[in-house]
Amino acid sequence: MAKKAMVERELKRQKLVAQYAAKRAALKEIAKDEDKPMEERFKARLKLAKLPRNSSPTRLHNRCQLTGRPHAYYRKLRVSRIMLRELASNGQIPGMVKSSW
Repeated sequence: MAKKAMVERELKRQKLVAQYAAKRAALKEIAKDEDKPMEERFKARLKLAKLPRNSSPTRLHNRCQLTGRPHAYYRKLRVSRIMLRELASNGQIPGMVKSSW
């Protein structure tokens, strides 16, 4: 089980990303527009830099929904490999059976 503080920090980041997504996209659009004057584009870059760091989507990290584990994460099921194996063994994932040969 991951530390509760790490899981909470990740949730806080997700909220910040959602909160600033529109503003960040608008500023990026202005900064990338070649038709606008250089000063306006530069001001947009400065405003973008003043946004909170944790509002950037690249700072998000996928974590297991059940344990909070950050490694060996299956995106499709949103769980770690350990929980995937445990849930599959208990028959809680439909269509998944333990392999043997």
